This record gives sequence, structure tokens and C-alpha cells, in this order.
Amino acid sequence: MTEDPRTGEPGPTHQVRMGQPPRTRRELLVKVLWIGVWLVFLSSPIDDLTSGRHTTGGTVAGALGLTAFVVVYLSLVFRNMGRAFSGRLVIVPLVLLGVLAPVLAYTLGSPWLGLFVYLSVACGATLPARAAGWAIPATGAVMYFVGLHSSEQEARGLLALVVLIGFAMVGVGQLIRTTIELRKARATVAQLAANEERLRLARDLHDLLGHSLSLITLKSELAGRMLPDHPEKAAQQVADIEQVSRQALVDVREAVTGYRRPRLADELAGTQVALTAAGVAAEVPAEPDLTGTPEEAEAALAWALREAVTNVVRHSGADRCTVELLRRQTLDGPVLELAVEDNGSGGSGTGPGNGLTGLTERLEKAGGSLEAGRAKHGFRLVARVPVTPSADIGSGA
Repeated sequence: MTEDPRTGEPGPTHQVRMGQPPRTRRELLVKVLWIGVWLVFLSSPIDDLTSGRHTTGGTVAGALGLTAFVVVYLSLVFRNMGRAFSGRLVIVPLVLLGVLAPVLAYTLGSPWLGLFVYLSVACGATLPARAAGWAIPATGAVMYFVGLHSSEQEARGLLALVVLIGFAMVGVGQLIRTTIELRKARATVAQLAANEERLRLARDLHDLLGHSLSLITLKSELAGRMLPDHPEKAAQQVADIEQVSRQALVDVREAVTGYRRPRLADELAGTQVALTAAGVAAEVPAEPDLTGTPEEAEAALAWALREAVTNVVRHSGADRCTVELLRRQTLDGPVLELAVEDNGSGGSGTGPGNGLTGLTERLEKAGGSLEAGRAKHGFRLVARVPVTPSADIGSGA
């Protein structure tokens, strides 16, 4: 399953989500086909039914029994695979399969021994690991003893398959359950992070505005009491109120600026989405190493990437764009370098616009630099910011 890199919400996908019910007809079809492909072992019973070696009554009974077996098996595995053990909803279908498989194999012959493979799969996929640990060998044992009635050699050949595929399904079921638990844990962590961010915002706003608003309230009350007899003192209190309110506004703006500071990892993820949506083939690094990068420098690179991608999408006419993030050793020390290059026209060519000018100022404020201009096959923007020497774990030329 994929997610929107900017919002973290589930996005469109063309893959069946492991451990979750299908949401669309396509996912339902894929899941049915994935489970149904294992019905290949039914070829022997079907060939046996169509061979004509049974009586009409035996053929009809065998067909009905096989149909019932397949329906029960598919419904059991489809509904319960990877889910928590649900008691009667699992035990009753397993008992039906456990009755049908030996009865059909004993009465109709060795071609029907393959039904025990499905019984073993159902036990491994739906039972708890401890219960499956004895149910699967028991299935193999029953299959072997039933096979002695018709073909001991074929029963011996199937015995290992029945046991091994059953325990393999125990592992698959455990993997799906683990995936479900991890998905729930990730959702819980995201919710806790959101709650923590809201609490932090509430604390910061309280710290920023609590004192200022209390002071404004107090001075407003003083001004109201002084106004009839001491208008000069009241005017001074009003002036103080104005000064406190202006300072509170500055504090709030600074706080909001901090909350809105862009993150480079988020911008890289958004870059992939934006370029792909614009029909531009993109090469974007997945997880940047920002060790030792100051927050101000990271924010400056994030703004540079956003401006560069905006120019690629709106003005360049490019159909290919490459984003690189490298650590380099320069004469001035280690730097983190962001390079964005496309194969477009490079814009109007009338000189740097307001966006590039603002980026240059922002990067210079963070101690970095900006280079932008036409490349051999398009336009190239390079932004650099300094990092701490201890973070220089690899350098380029």
C-alpha cells in the first residue's frame, strides 16, 4: 500500500495490501486468484471424476463432495487467514474439511489424497501456532493411513508435502499477523505524535500569550479605573497595552514561522509526487542523511528544492529531472549539496527572478550559497549549506 508523502494518508495503489481485506474489485480478484492458484491439486480428483471409472451415483456424490470441500476451504482461508483465531468460525469449517477429505479419499481412491494438502493449509493458515503444531502432523498421519487403502506409494510421496506446506502456511499466517500489528502500531505512533504536537502547540501558545494577555487584562482594568480622574496615567497604561500586544504578535509570528519550517525529507517525497504528476521522469533520493545539518540550513535546502521543482513543473518544459543530495568536502569545510537538474529550456533567460533571489538570501543567511544556470542539456540549480565536520561521513570530488 502506498501513502501520500505530504499527508501520510493512504493513496491509490495497485498492490493487494497484506493482512487487510480488499477494498476494490481488482484487489478482490487478485486475492481470489492468489488463493485459487493452489487449487491445482484438484486436477487429480477432477480427472478421476471424468474418467468414467465410477458409477453414476459415485460420480455425482464425488462432484458434490468436491464442490462442498472447495467452497468450505475457500471461505475458511479467505475470511480467516492472518486474522486472530475466532473459535467456532474456524473449528466448524475445519471439522467439515476433516470429514470430507478422508471420506472422499477412502471411497474414491488415491487421486483424492491431494485434498489433505488443502486441509493442512487450512490448519496452518487459521489455527494458532500451538494448535497447528499437532493438527498438521495429525493430518499427514490420517492421509497416510487412508492412503494405505488405495496406494501406499502415493501416500508416502504426499506425506512430506502435506506436513511441510502446512507448517509453511503457519509462517505465512504469522507474517501476515505481524504485518497487521505493525500497521496498527504505526497508526498508533502517528496518532500519538499528532497528539504530542498539539500539546506542544498548546503549551507554547500558553507560554507565549498567557503572560501577555494577563498583563493586558491588568493594565486595561487599571486604565479603566484611572480614566475619570487621571487621564494622563490612563493614557500611559493604554500605551503599555499597545506595546505588550505588539510584542505578543511578534512572538506568535515567530512561533508560527517555526512550526511552518519545511523539512527536507518531506519536500523530497513531495518532489517525487509533483514531478510524476506533471509527467516528468524523476530521480529523487529517498531518505536523506541530515546528520549534523542545522535546522536553519535544512529549511533553506527545503525551500531551494521547492522553488527548483516549481520552476521545473511550471516553466522548463522538461520531461526528465534529477535530484541529488551529496556531502562534499570543500576548502571552507564539509557541506551538504543539493543539485536539481532538468533537460528543459531553463526558463525565459532574462535573469534571476524573485524566487532565486530570495533563495540566495535565505541560503546566505544559513551560511550557504546558490548556483543556478543553464547546463549542457537543460538547467541546473545547486544549493550548498555547511554541516558540522563530525557529520562528514563521505565526500565527493
